[in-house]
Amino acid sequence: MTRPRGRAHHDHDDREPQGRGMRPLKALLSFDDALALAMDAARPVDRTEEVPLLDALRRVAAEDVRSPIDVPLVDRAAMDGYAVLARDTFRTGKFKPVTLRRTETVYADGVPRKRVTAGRCTEVATGATMPSGADAVVMVEDTEREGDEVKVYTPVHPGENVSLRAEDIPRGSDVVARGEALTPAKLGALAAIGRDRVRVYARPRVSIFTTGDEVVEPGGPIRPGQVYDINAFTMASLVRENGGDAWLQGCVPDRLEDLKAAIGKARDADLVLFSGGSSVGEKDMILDALAALGEVLFHGIAVKPGKPTVLGRVSGTPVLGMPGYPTSCLSNCYLLLAPMLRRMARLPPAAGRSVEARMAKRLVSAIGRVEFHTVRLADGLAVPAYKESGAITSMAHADGYIEIPANVDLIEKGEVVRVVLF
Repeated sequence: MTRPRGRAHHDHDDREPQGRGMRPLKALLSFDDALALAMDAARPVDRTEEVPLLDALRRVAAEDVRSPIDVPLVDRAAMDGYAVLARDTFRTGKFKPVTLRRTETVYADGVPRKRVTAGRCTEVATGATMPSGADAVVMVEDTEREGDEVKVYTPVHPGENVSLRAEDIPRGSDVVARGEALTPAKLGALAAIGRDRVRVYARPRVSIFTTGDEVVEPGGPIRPGQVYDINAFTMASLVRENGGDAWLQGCVPDRLEDLKAAIGKARDADLVLFSGGSSVGEKDMILDALAALGEVLFHGIAVKPGKPTVLGRVSGTPVLGMPGYPTSCLSNCYLLLAPMLRRMARLPPAAGRSVEARMAKRLVSAIGRVEFHTVRLADGLAVPAYKESGAITSMAHADGYIEIPANVDLIEKGEVVRVVLF
């Protein structure tokens, strides 16, 4: 990336207001400072609930779980073959097999009735309980049977092809620790000790509102001057993807009392989300509602897209006002909302994936703020996908984004960039 060249560059949702009744954003907060304030406001949820194992995937354990049993409960055959006294096989070889006498056959759900003694063996299936006396299993591939006579061609040592009692999980050992994210393997371990339910931390409850008299719900008719509600669905999807429960609350008129009533209605939520109403227009009143009901933590971030973002707190509950333009809204959802939600849900930070690619064309940036530009990957090139803040396809047709620091104003065609994948 090159040094700054002082170019002026603006996007649609970040224009400075010129009309009467507009209220310009004050000093913008750096993105890092805004994220720090957002994370501080995102307190981990303390509520817990008990859920079936099938509903516990990717949830966070709210209890320590210790095993009440040994797993396995008994010594078991790890292969199909014959349970033997290992010492009976020591003299065997490919051309001088040892011959043993089969006394019984035990399947995985069976219980051995006869003890294995010198010169004898028990036919066993994988997972079958080992008969007393036997200390190893000869694989069936290394034997030849005629009636009850079994020829063994390969020696085994004590413990070979045997799963010992408590080898997997000893009784009293830790299976799951409080605070661990429950993976498929962790749920399998819980099932192995007989648990069918587990106590987990509750998902953060997120109330989602859309503002704007021009916004209508998908599924109905639309007329000029109106737009379908995009942001409610992108925000709700991201909430669910990052461990939260999304409560869609509909559209709120651009009136101060209605916005205050909406915040009051969401008193049971752990986080309140608004899209629209956080910019500088005469009807953008989220800031006024927050100031009247609680406190404003910041208003305006030195980032593009997504500058007109507001964060406040009402009765201890964080209220996040996102820009109304879909690209600005979803971009800040990835960058601000997702980390907040994961902290509230007690989930680990999302594992970011990135690739290097060369820019397909020159990209000009504005000095003084961090810019996030969406790109799609094609033949090893990063092709700019950003159209304008109102275009959802800026995100929908992108594979990821590149971050341009505040002190860089130009990326040349062919320059190598890091693409953070969605």
